[in-house]
Amino acid sequence: MPAKTVIYAKKGHIARITLNRPRAKNIINLPLAQELGEVCQTINQDDDVYVVVISGSGDKAFCVGSEGANLNVAAAVAGIDKPVIAAINGEALGEGLELALSCDIRLASDRARFGLPQVGNGVIPINGGTQRLPRLIGKGKALELILTGEIIDAEEAFKIGLVSKVVLGDKLAAEAEALAQKMAGQAPISLRFVKEAVNKGMDFTLEQGLRLEGDLYFLLHTTADRTEGIKAFLEKRKPEFKGR
Repeated sequence: MPAKTVIYAKKGHIARITLNRPRAKNIINLPLAQELGEVCQTINQDDDVYVVVISGSGDKAFCVGSEGANLNVAAAVAGIDKPVIAAINGEALGEGLELALSCDIRLASDRARFGLPQVGNGVIPINGGTQRLPRLIGKGKALELILTGEIIDAEEAFKIGLVSKVVLGDKLAAEAEALAQKMAGQAPISLRFVKEAVNKGMDFTLEQGLRLEGDLYFLLHTTADRTEGIKAFLEKRKPEFKGR
């Protein structure tokens, strides 16, 4: 039986996805794309998952690209309704960087490298690179990186806002775990609503975004978690959220 190209595990309220083609630097092929799509659907159907961490197996690469232009795993990951942390343990190139861009927070090993080199092959990024990168780091720098195909290191990625933190390679898993645990201790419906408000709001006018924020805020008042939050505050104890 062939080894799975995606390893999925859940412990507590944290789901962990590992791209599992280390000898191929976790390049995306058809089985990996299909398995990752199925895992993303499983996560969205599981209300007991509050936070997701995605990484690549091995210590050389997060993901260095795709074997086919139609293997758009970035869309599947972007469709996860819970917060997603990318733990970028090595090279994130081409479709691999586009996958990382589809996550909500990016942590990087000091060994990581980043780039969208597709123009050098006579094509352009097709899995969101031309759209998500400018939204994250600004139009000018994004155009520079895409038009030149430049590969940058982790420190440069941090300076331009592509990643939020750089740590030593052997500390990355623990750093991602600590962040996931901290987030998983928050109210899960609030986590999902914050993600929705920020992501959708990026494409709205300010007035529309504020209206969405207000609608989601008032929706929270109908949940049992909101009642538990108020009760815990009054009783001076830690709330026990249930995601309802």
